[in-house]
Amino acid sequence: MEYRNLDLYPEFDTLKALPRVDLASVLTETRIKDYSIPLPEGFAFNYAASKVDEWILDSFQKLSDALGLVDRYANLLSGQIMNTGEGRMVLHHLARGNLGTGVVKNGVDLRNFYEEERLKAAAFAGKVHRGEILGSSGKPFQNVVQIGIGGSDLGPRAAYLALERWAKAEGRHRMKAYFISNVDPDDADNTLSALDLERSLFILVSKSGTTQETLANETLVKLRLEKAGLDPAHHMVAVTSTSSPLAQNPDYIARFYIDDYIGGRYSTSSAVGGVVLSLAFEPDAFSQFLEGAHSFDRAALERNVRKNASLLAALIGMYERNVLGYSSTAVLPYTEALSRFPAHLQ
Repeated sequence: MEYRNLDLYPEFDTLKALPRVDLASVLTETRIKDYSIPLPEGFAFNYAASKVDEWILDSFQKLSDALGLVDRYANLLSGQIMNTGEGRMVLHHLARGNLGTGVVKNGVDLRNFYEEERLKAAAFAGKVHRGEILGSSGKPFQNVVQIGIGGSDLGPRAAYLALERWAKAEGRHRMKAYFISNVDPDDADNTLSALDLERSLFILVSKSGTTQETLANETLVKLRLEKAGLDPAHHMVAVTSTSSPLAQNPDYIARFYIDDYIGGRYSTSSAVGGVVLSLAFEPDAFSQFLEGAHSFDRAALERNVRKNASLLAALIGMYERNVLGYSSTAVLPYTEALSRFPAHLQ
């Protein structure tokens, strides 16, 4: 499928020529009610405060059709190469379910691969929760600590904080989760000092197995465990790729695998988020998390921009940046539980 700049499409010229919306004069109760799109799981996307009107929405539809945006999304779902810089597929959605034609690479059905890793993490979490896997001193684990950087930290941390209070209220909070990502050893020291190391399980997350910041924090953690008279090999698991140096390393209780087709900031649906969230809550809670995400993936196949919140939000963002000239976007959490969500997005 061909990719061309927006300014090569006459539909974009038409959009740019439309009159600007004076929001103060049009923001009425009727507009607030009408400019809303129902979403799965009881959510709604309200865009009444965006500077769009019916003419601009019509123009969005024509531009979307001309660009073939929903068709391109369907191609992504079926495994066509979307990361043109690295020549890779983009498959984070496949960790949540299959909406395309299926994706097979080198004889491996990648949907099955992601699902097998989810089930493996679920089985492991169940054994930890039942006390079948213990620390080196024979005590059950009560804390889980993720060691990672970038997407290996931001998404899982944001998801854990968003769901923590819900899990406690529902009686599904099983282990307290902590995160170590800062290369400043004082940050890791503050976290480790608050833990009962005998009852703490650590997850090392590095796709390549060579991420220097993550390995430096792993070394710090191992030294603290050894100083406490504990065997790190009985307190650590790894999330990595099958080709990394960590893949067959015996110094971990278990290893869970990811691949090159799920980017860091999109990896929470994979083992990067699945292991820590299954341990912190319950495996079924992580499954529900994936089901919810999958329902949003499905909703994004709608061709009508007035009914497709993901598509409309993207078009509004494009319009605000490329037509209205807005240079930045503010993401303002409405609850403390979402306090780490902006960091995940940026």
